Amino acid sequence: MGSSKKQEVINPIGQGDLKRKLGLSTAIALGVGTTVGSGIFSSVGEVAGASGSALFTIIAFVIGGIIMIPQNLVYAELATAYPEDGGPYVYFKEAGSRSLAFLTGWISFWATDPPSISIMALAIANYISFLIPSIDGITVKLVATAFVLVFMMVHLRSVEGGGKFQTFITAIKIMPFIILIGIGVFHLQGNLISTPPVAGAPVGFLALLGGIAATTWSYDGMGAVCYMTGEIKNPKKTMPRALIITVLIIILLYSFLTLCITGLLPIDVLTTSSAPVADAFGTIPLIGSAAGKLTALIAIIVIMGSLSSCIMFQPRIEYAMAKDGLFFKKFGEVHPKWETPAFSILIQCAVGILLIFASNITDLLGYFTLVALLKNFLTFGTVFWHRRKPEYNPLWKMPAWKMITIFAMLSSCILIASTFLWAPIKGIIAAIIVVGTGLPVYHYWENKKVQNN
Repeated sequence: MGSSKKQEVINPIGQGDLKRKLGLSTAIALGVGTTVGSGIFSSVGEVAGASGSALFTIIAFVIGGIIMIPQNLVYAELATAYPEDGGPYVYFKEAGSRSLAFLTGWISFWATDPPSISIMALAIANYISFLIPSIDGITVKLVATAFVLVFMMVHLRSVEGGGKFQTFITAIKIMPFIILIGIGVFHLQGNLISTPPVAGAPVGFLALLGGIAATTWSYDGMGAVCYMTGEIKNPKKTMPRALIITVLIIILLYSFLTLCITGLLPIDVLTTSSAPVADAFGTIPLIGSAAGKLTALIAIIVIMGSLSSCIMFQPRIEYAMAKDGLFFKKFGEVHPKWETPAFSILIQCAVGILLIFASNITDLLGYFTLVALLKNFLTFGTVFWHRRKPEYNPLWKMPAWKMITIFAMLSSCILIASTFLWAPIKGIIAAIIVVGTGLPVYHYWENKKVQNN
């Protein structure tokens, strides 16, 4: 009887034919692969500009990573409480708000997930055009489309095969960083790290706080694996381990990379550099003039890993919604041979490809980022509702849950504030559009479900 009850908890009703085929390595690869993207190539300079000094830049990345740990602990508890596909959608639904759950998927499908596919695919193609100047114009868009199609086929045909591929490509994307760090530490100039802040730069605690805030975008995306909890083996052990190992890997990677960059470039050069990674490693004799091309090659590999990860996990939210009758039924189907939510993957990639050829629309959809970040903030807050439920029984519970949840919400507020300052009016308009279009559709699906029942 005991094993039977455990099986009921781990394999909830409504998961269809999706099976638990993914282990710890793939779970970590999803988090690392999603988080470590193109942003780190420019964010070091932005953090240095906010921090004002090399030492504060390094400390900012360390602290910026540490304050993300509470977010992953919250995700770990929620993922083991509801070990099924869908991530935030499921957590809102189980907290008793199907409308917020629906709006989570609504904004994901129309304004955040497909645009992320198109943006990353175009970034890969643009870096390729830097290495091969003859690739330009429409050819860049065709190359971007080709990458989407290739990764789409990989994740369409097999969850297990897609997981192995994601693990492989994530390992490949980390290796260049490790090599650069390994070479860079032998060429560090300690005096550059201890140099006083540049004239006119911010100083003191406020400077450090500004630097920490500037790192938060670089750490965004570590909860990606929660979208696929329903396909993770032994979620009680795997999910907490994966989420904690993910954040620790990224903290170490970013911190040592920042140490190398600040020890190779003077702070006044770093704060004005548009390509800090290339400029820093260009000072190493072994790399020298090849730094630009080497950085472009690394960027291609890094963004490929992020693109693959997004194509793998993002369609799971529409799949979960469709299983609950809150989205087109077709999205909830599992391919009889490949055992993947094939239609959901196919449509999301198709929308992403359309956006590749409509870059102005992609830029416009960026204003919906504020709504997506508010969704993250509220997701962490659902813990307070879940903990009140007598039947709430996560397979793993975080320690000091109230304090950790509050810290998770506060760290999320940093991104919300910076995004709001970037485009306040447009962000508010985007939020109104989400609610104004999403709620009528939500009520349509709910009424349709009642009629069908």
